[in-house]
Amino acid sequence: MSSTEEVHEQVHEQEHHDEVASNYVPPPPKSIGELVAADQEDESLRKYKETLLGNAIAENIVIEPGNPKKVLVKKLVLVSEGQTEKTLDLSGDLSKLKQTVFTIKEGVQYRIRIEFFVQHEIVTGLKYIQKTYRKGIQVDKMTHMVGSYAPKKDLQSYTTPLEDAPSGLLYRGHYTVSSLFTDDDQNEHLKWEWSFEIKKDWN
Repeated sequence: MSSTEEVHEQVHEQEHHDEVASNYVPPPPKSIGELVAADQEDESLRKYKETLLGNAIAENIVIEPGNPKKVLVKKLVLVSEGQTEKTLDLSGDLSKLKQTVFTIKEGVQYRIRIEFFVQHEIVTGLKYIQKTYRKGIQVDKMTHMVGSYAPKKDLQSYTTPLEDAPSGLLYRGHYTVSSLFTDDDQNEHLKWEWSFEIKKDWN
């Protein structure tokens, strides 16, 4: 199979996965108060919810007063063993992110960590979707199920499974990435674009 066929096969498989996933109907959202009030007679479940929700039961956790968003995405971090972490600040002007180009050595394994705050209410079914383009053509798409998170005053994070950077002269070059942090209810918590280059070495 040629490299072009491999790319089309990867995208086709992801599109099939997305089609199956699109048939999923999430349950209606519930407030923290509704979650706490339900199943009060079940002692073990009550204690589990208290552990899960923490301080959010007793107080309304607000990180940024005046900001109605439940999820505040702050950073994208590229993590590869033996290398200094590379960070994108997602709290500023997103239009300038393309000016910072990550270098990834061909063939290495890496992860992406998303750091964020959750405020106001619990969020369910968080997802990180990443589409990668080269010369305007989509060559890869990843959808990661992040999970459900209760409001906390502390920064929370999700780290993707290990990914393998492509290797070989054919794959070296510039790539553009469109990233989306969303959830089961199709809320767009943050959407941004960034870039990386696959090179023979880190420098």
